[in-house]
Amino acid sequence: MQPFTPAALAAATLVCLMWIYLLVGRGRFWRVGVEAPERVGELKASVAVIIPARNEAAFIEPNLVSLLEQTCNRSLHILLVDDGSTDATVHIARQATQKIVSQGGGPASFNLIQGQPLPPGWSGKLWAMQQGIEAACRLNPTFFMFSDADIVYRPENVAALVAIAQAGGYDLASFMVKLHCQSFAEKLLIPAFVYFFFQLYPPSWIADPKRSTAGAAGGCLLIRPEALARAGGLEAIRNEIIDDCSLARAVKGSGSKVWLGLTDSARSIRPYDSFRTIGRMISRNAFSQLRHSTLLLAVALLGLTITYLLPPALLFATRPLPALLAAVAWALMTITYFPLVRFYRLHPLWALTLPVTALFYMAATLHSAVSFWRGRGGQWKGRVQDQKITDSLEKRSLNPL
Repeated sequence: MQPFTPAALAAATLVCLMWIYLLVGRGRFWRVGVEAPERVGELKASVAVIIPARNEAAFIEPNLVSLLEQTCNRSLHILLVDDGSTDATVHIARQATQKIVSQGGGPASFNLIQGQPLPPGWSGKLWAMQQGIEAACRLNPTFFMFSDADIVYRPENVAALVAIAQAGGYDLASFMVKLHCQSFAEKLLIPAFVYFFFQLYPPSWIADPKRSTAGAAGGCLLIRPEALARAGGLEAIRNEIIDDCSLARAVKGSGSKVWLGLTDSARSIRPYDSFRTIGRMISRNAFSQLRHSTLLLAVALLGLTITYLLPPALLFATRPLPALLAAVAWALMTITYFPLVRFYRLHPLWALTLPVTALFYMAATLHSAVSFWRGRGGQWKGRVQDQKITDSLEKRSLNPL
């Protein structure tokens, strides 16, 4: 048996210390719990629900029906902004709304807005949301609520989110909804998507006004109009690809309070049933998250390698001590991942798959950078949304030093 090298012992010690920090020092990001008030009384607020929709024929009916059947639906103004759909999104939306209204239910009002052409400097989704805001301002709502078109809500969800915002004095509150997780690819990659997100944006740090960390989940996001105005409105982030976290950062930076929680009652029904589909979803905004910096890309890939790939690799060390430390690191990794595996009701052994999942995410992040450099970054529904928009940005992304 060959002796272990000092380098192997140092590497094993490093990854073990890193995972001890992630376990106890990163805002307990892994301690996921369903967030909801114990009781939701009568809603004393009006909410303008803005739904940007582009080719969402497969999802728009259950989304609208779930909103129209909210316990507080009489306090809701629903504004669906059609963002240039070429399918039956508009027709299906009208039918669903008319059916609910004819049965004596429905919101305070429903408006279908035909989106205008995308102006330069705006991302498609944010431009659709902006048009919804402009129409909603005439209604003088207490809150704006932004909803993705593929989210299905339980009847109490909107009232619960409003109650959380009002009870905590939050100016922006959002639910991380439960994502579709049925195929093998989804079981391997979707819980990890939420895990990595919470690791970057620990919810306890987001809610702490003394910390600068700010994050949000744009699929179900509530915001006070005055807080949005203080943050500069959507115009301040009009070309951001990761619009939800950019909005949260702007809102918190203006002195407002922000909250993010997990829910298992609101869920996304959009399937990501193949590795290719999930890879495109990750690749769409990964390099934007790194601010288009080659240096940050290299640091991120190195960090993922050390944190997630090194522990299993060091298990093959020739002496027990490095292998033992690596085993402890992998055990801590598994412990922190297990709550999300349980949240998605998967077999506990899925908690051991983070190293493989991290390798996939590394490849998708690298693909995101390559797509950006080739002028095809952020592709979504026929649009290239992440491009080198100025000479200075191009120089900074290619030469971050």
